[in-house]
Amino acid sequence: MTLPPDHIRQIENSGCQTMVGFCTEMDQRDGSCRVTLDLKPQHLNPIGVLHGGIVAMLLDVVCGNTASAYFDRAEHPFVVTVSLNTSYVAAARAGRVTATAQAKGGGRSIAYVNGELHGEDGLLLATATAIFKRIRS
Repeated sequence: MTLPPDHIRQIENSGCQTMVGFCTEMDQRDGSCRVTLDLKPQHLNPIGVLHGGIVAMLLDVVCGNTASAYFDRAEHPFVVTVSLNTSYVAAARAGRVTATAQAKGGGRSIAYVNGELHGEDGLLLATATAIFKRIRS
């Protein structure tokens, strides 16, 4: 097993990460996040393509972690989704899908993030625009 470079932090998500099987990595240098999922039969809908709910979840996870890093890369504070708008562009049936996101702005407690999901071949599968609120303890 190859370990990731020191600047890559594995993010442990909630129980849905274990159930669905995606992997979340955060780059400590720039706060970028990447979520990957190797597609299996349980990820597909009845017509044999990646289920739209899983697409939305992957985009929510990558955008949420990106929003958290926008607020504080070191502490990785909790955030909640205020809005997630997803556009489905193409279907995936097999292989690995990868979600990435970019913070577009915000303030002390709100972050605006755009995300994309791509297939193994680089094909754009879906996009998202999202708003997250920082939760202060």
